[in-house]
Amino acid sequence: MVRTEAPEDAYTAEPFVPGRGGLTALRRAAADCRGCPLHRDATQTVFGAGSADARVMLVGEQPGDQEDRQGKPFVGPAGKLLDRALGEAGIDPSEAYVTNAVKHFKFTQAEPRKRRIHKAPNLREMTACGPWLAAELAVVEPELIVVLGATAGKALLGSSFRVTQVRGTVLEEEIHGRPERLVPTVHPSSVLRSDDREAAYRGLVSDLKVAADALS
Repeated sequence: MVRTEAPEDAYTAEPFVPGRGGLTALRRAAADCRGCPLHRDATQTVFGAGSADARVMLVGEQPGDQEDRQGKPFVGPAGKLLDRALGEAGIDPSEAYVTNAVKHFKFTQAEPRKRRIHKAPNLREMTACGPWLAAELAVVEPELIVVLGATAGKALLGSSFRVTQVRGTVLEEEIHGRPERLVPTVHPSSVLRSDDREAAYRGLVSDLKVAADALS
């Protein structure tokens, strides 16, 4: 008897990504993605949201607890803070496309019904999900990518990425075969965890203003 490998053991979303179609087709296909083991415990796939004509794409790490339950990115506390910061920086949140490097919620849970604690995805999981992000970039073709935090930066720019070294600057890099402009900044959840939340928030807004200027 030949033992066949489960799709998730291959650690790639490639077989699940449709060869044609827009964001609706991608979102529908992503709902059935089993490209890595994270789909087993998550409630659902959380795909990107926004217009295919968006000038700016915001890329975060992964869905959180609220996003996993609702099936939409950035609907929890970090998302609300991000919307406020974008508005202050001069970027209309409703005109941005928002997504995550990893589309399933990774968490630890001491026991059933206990709070689910976010756990950072590893490089293998980020790489497995890369084809979805590549497909989103190919459809949206944003003028600018705002990189939210270290995990998103590593997914897009490699494992040597350090958000503290390049935040608030405009980078020009080839991403998934396309020349892109990127502005890295911290993930809004790090602002919520900061000991000096006001200073951390001001830093986020300052970085986003660099993005707004790059779009003007």
